[in-house]
Amino acid sequence: MIRADELIELQDKGYCVLRGILPRPRVEECRAAFWPILTDHLEHGPEPNRGPARHFLPMPFEPPCFSPEFFFHPDVLGLVRNAMDDRVVADQWGCDVPLLGSQYQGFHVDFARPLFPESPNLPLPPHMLAVSFGLVRIVSANGPIEIAPGTHGIPKEEALQAVESGAIGVEPVPLEMGDVLVRHPWALHRGTPNATDEPRALVTIRYVRRWYADGSREVNPIPLAVWERLTEDQRRVMRFPLEG
Repeated sequence: MIRADELIELQDKGYCVLRGILPRPRVEECRAAFWPILTDHLEHGPEPNRGPARHFLPMPFEPPCFSPEFFFHPDVLGLVRNAMDDRVVADQWGCDVPLLGSQYQGFHVDFARPLFPESPNLPLPPHMLAVSFGLVRIVSANGPIEIAPGTHGIPKEEALQAVESGAIGVEPVPLEMGDVLVRHPWALHRGTPNATDEPRALVTIRYVRRWYADGSREVNPIPLAVWERLTEDQRRVMRFPLEG
């Protein structure tokens, strides 16, 4: 299905939200299965790696943490393909978690290395998009992402100056369970503090054009049993290591 309004919004603002697109029971099953993994990581894992009280960790592919609806939903994948091309692949699956005590991040872009270092401000079509959804409701109290609309199409330094001066405002992005945020990684954004006692878990799938690879995030392998249950079309979308 072509979602024309959301595609235009994504192109113009650098992000859009598909409301209530994922089956809530699948998201809740994912959360229930992932929460013991997250709790163990927070209690015994490494120090925060995204700033004070802010963690990133790769997501597992064992069901129900992994569900085909997350990666192959026809509306989400259709929007991503229309924004890039039909041969996109998913190559990252991770979770960002700010805790109580987290702080405002500085405004930044993801994957900051330009595609062509000799021409860093060359305007180009997107070659990657981030698709995110919350495992909890994301509201003002627990740290929604803030995005500066339109900055994906402006040179980074110019965009930073516009945001810092207030010439371009920023928009918080609250998400209900089942909502999906699709964004350009080059739209300036920042994480905000989580002022609650509950971890704010936002999971993200990165889709890229098939020719692009950078290995910029840790990922978990796909168990062979999960791989074998995927269709051929689904396998063509997945660029992750297989368990040996």
